[in-house]
Amino acid sequence: MIKLLNNKTLTIANISILVFFSLLYYFDYLKLDAVLIGVFREIFTIPFLLAQILFLVLGIIHIIKHKTFLLTFISILLLAINTIYTFASFF
Repeated sequence: MIKLLNNKTLTIANISILVFFSLLYYFDYLKLDAVLIGVFREIFTIPFLLAQILFLVLGIIHIIKHKTFLLTFISILLLAINTIYTFASFF
């Protein structure tokens, strides 16, 4: 599994999680409530929450152990900010 986790895959996973939650926030801000949006929200929210935590931990470990590119570091930083914002919205 360590061979599969490089800068490119980590950056793509982080950005896809960021895009998903950004779209959720955007749809909620615009009060868009279509059935298809609700279906995707229900199906993908919990897996993306778990993936958000997992990739944040893996990203921090990756930064500590390996040399990372600036884009990877920025994506991990944005994922950390998004994680704080997401879990703060529960309370």
